[in-house]
Amino acid sequence: MSRQAAAPRWDPVQYGAFGDHRARPFDELLARVDLTAPARIADLGCGSGELTARLARRWPDASIEALDASPEMIEAARAHAIPGRLAFTVGDLTRWRPRTPVDLIISNAALHWIPGHTDLLPRWTGDLAPGGRLAFQVPGNHDAPSHALLRELCQAPRWRDRLGALAPQRPVLDPQGYLDLLTRHGCAVDAWETTYIQVLQGDDPVLEWVKGTTLRPILTALGTGEAQDFLDAYGALLRDAYPPGPYGTAFPFRRVFVIAGRAGP
Repeated sequence: MSRQAAAPRWDPVQYGAFGDHRARPFDELLARVDLTAPARIADLGCGSGELTARLARRWPDASIEALDASPEMIEAARAHAIPGRLAFTVGDLTRWRPRTPVDLIISNAALHWIPGHTDLLPRWTGDLAPGGRLAFQVPGNHDAPSHALLRELCQAPRWRDRLGALAPQRPVLDPQGYLDLLTRHGCAVDAWETTYIQVLQGDDPVLEWVKGTTLRPILTALGTGEAQDFLDAYGALLRDAYPPGPYGTAFPFRRVFVIAGRAGP
């Protein structure tokens, strides 16, 4: 994102439109976290809080700190707060530090929004208690048609000056890249990837999906009329790239998962 760009305005309702698909990677990441009773948990990039609430249900004795940069998301998330156990705060993930070491740091579909996030990961593993875990998941679909077409459109003459710097690039590593990074910092690492063949329903479902995520900086940068012109052009490209079938629209989505653990006492 350019330095002059405004922070994206997030829409919890739009983001939640495909809640089941968005929750599945979180649940599969969480299933691989081999902690029995973590006392302190941090959810960094918690979004609208529904998934953070699953942490509270799995570990009912844990104290959970949840952070997100979006005031809109945190406003929605506070409906899931539990006094004394689960609190939601607006904050910058790059500045976050725990008051005391934590047993689990989890970050779901957030780190790709942070330039240089690979510099954060060793710091976060250093904030873990002995035997703690850092678990995160990031989209790995930045070479998919949805993103390649968006980059091309943002570079078109009409949009280049304002949107060229906002086009999604390739902000994440592959599983081996994260493995190499975190093992160099003394962690045991489980890293893998999964491509979900998501079947979406409705009209222009891929456009509706990206309106909740990838398009947020672009829609924030455009006025209402121009935003609709951009959506019309992008939607036409997506319909060609992802034609509907009799079962719905297949939208393959690659995700990268990492669990890094510190040694116990």
